[in-house]
Amino acid sequence: MAVNPRAGNGAGARASPEVVHALRAAGHDVNLVQVDNPVGLRPQLASALARNPEALVVVGGDGMVHIGINALAGTAVPLAIVPAGTGNDVARSLGLPTGGKPPAAAASLVRVLRMEPRSIDLGRITSAGSPDVWFAAVCSAGLDAVVNARANRCSWPRGRAKYVLALLRELPFFRPPTYRLSVDGRETNIEAILVCVSNMRSVGGGMLITPGARYDDGRLDLLTVDPMPRLKLLTLFPLIFSGRHVGLKTVHLQTVSSVSLDVPGITLFADGEPVGNAPVDIAVVPAALKVFA
Repeated sequence: MAVNPRAGNGAGARASPEVVHALRAAGHDVNLVQVDNPVGLRPQLASALARNPEALVVVGGDGMVHIGINALAGTAVPLAIVPAGTGNDVARSLGLPTGGKPPAAAASLVRVLRMEPRSIDLGRITSAGSPDVWFAAVCSAGLDAVVNARANRCSWPRGRAKYVLALLRELPFFRPPTYRLSVDGRETNIEAILVCVSNMRSVGGGMLITPGARYDDGRLDLLTVDPMPRLKLLTLFPLIFSGRHVGLKTVHLQTVSSVSLDVPGITLFADGEPVGNAPVDIAVVPAALKVFA
């Protein structure tokens, strides 16, 4: 079991003892891996997974899930999630309860561990000279990525409010860049203010940026939004919370198998974590991960 004690302003630390107790009471042998810096979990996870456990349980937010899927993608070891972060978009998309107190979260975990794990698709990001990076939810490459970077630097407020505040701070300075895209082999250049490649529905604590995305259809959803005046963009974001932006003339959505993307000056984010700069190739890998949900 891997824990980020700092997730959700300490929610991970509060949930951990309850989860360990519930797992042991249910007859599971628990090997607890916990460090303050989630990146430090990677070598410990590699050592733990070499012993072929029945599952990897991650306690934390989307950042912990991101570490978990990159440790497990393509293996037979399934992932289980105890949502204890700020956004929890992966858990939410999988239908797991979020926002519950530690006893409820522990009980929910024990219940799903009695089920058969199911297979879900993942996105895989490939770039020259770097290891492949896997993502479960969304890869962002526009204003959405810039907002994510600022939100990650904020400890307050929590949830959606953090991303709204980050948007208001970044919007006055953002200039829509030109993207070079190759979508399933078709090349195009576009200017855009939002660009994301999605395997799941939401980002930023429940914003339905690609409401039709499914994690088991062997496809990714590519969303691009045309440049627009800042005031108009501010009216767009409330629609994204409920998915009502889909169908607007400035919003373009298509399902794809792969996207090659190049854009200057923007760090890409996947599952809320920085994953490097373009150019990158992004492709769906069907049934790449087993998950309890």
